[in-house]
Amino acid sequence: QVRLVESGGGLVQAGGSTRLSCQASGSTFSRLNVGWFRQAPGTAREFVAALRSSGGRTYYAPSLEGRFTISRDNAKSTVFLQMSSLQFHDTAVYYCAAAPNRSDWSGYYYEQRGYDWWGQGTQVTVSS
Repeated sequence: QVRLVESGGGLVQAGGSTRLSCQASGSTFSRLNVGWFRQAPGTAREFVAALRSSGGRTYYAPSLEGRFTISRDNAKSTVFLQMSSLQFHDTAVYYCAAAPNRSDWSGYYYEQRGYDWWGQGTQVTVSS
């Protein structure tokens, strides 16, 4: 069982930046693939970014690449999401997720079914 706890959300001005963190426990973090999703009010949860356990391969939602960066610190069992040039429509609850490093994961890293464990989420609100 893996426990994920997000932090770093809050109120951010439009055009600003912030970094989310997700602390993992309960498993060997370096062996986990990790991802970030987000859900705005009244909408479905959507894929943001993902990072493989090994090799550093990253994946991004096409509309977010260039503004968002996912990274990890295996020594601290933490995954990060650096967000810049934030806009009002980035307002959402951001969720951290993790999955075992399955060989076929690259086929569904962008789907919720690709992840076994989820955090509770952290709210990011972008204000004008």
